[in-house]
Amino acid sequence: MSDKEEQRRAAQANKERLIREGELYRISVLHSKAQVVNALHPEALLHGAFDHAVGVAQARLGGLLGGGGGGGGGGFLGGVNYKALMPYAITVGSFIARKRLIKPVLALTVVGAGVAAWLLRRKRGIDPGI
Repeated sequence: MSDKEEQRRAAQANKERLIREGELYRISVLHSKAQVVNALHPEALLHGAFDHAVGVAQARLGGLLGGGGGGGGGGFLGGVNYKALMPYAITVGSFIARKRLIKPVLALTVVGAGVAAWLLRRKRGIDPGI
């Protein structure tokens, strides 16, 4: 083998490597464009914003609902998986809105909160002083 033939083979191998790298680069650019287009759909934006809002609410209310002590899981509502319950909550909320039951549900919620507060005070033995 001559020196020229080796150089030609090396140049051919280098050319093939550069072509493969270019193909990979073009495919990665197309993939990135597809991801951007998919991420700009209103449903994807809404889903991301909702996940962010739920995460912020869980972080803010984690100590209150989790009973303190870090990690959650042990308080009043600490072990609740909000992301799993949200489809059911949205279904119930849309049913309430469709049937125009918002005011009765709010009234029942207030009454239920009052009963829960009364039961909590009774359980703890706290005299409200009335």
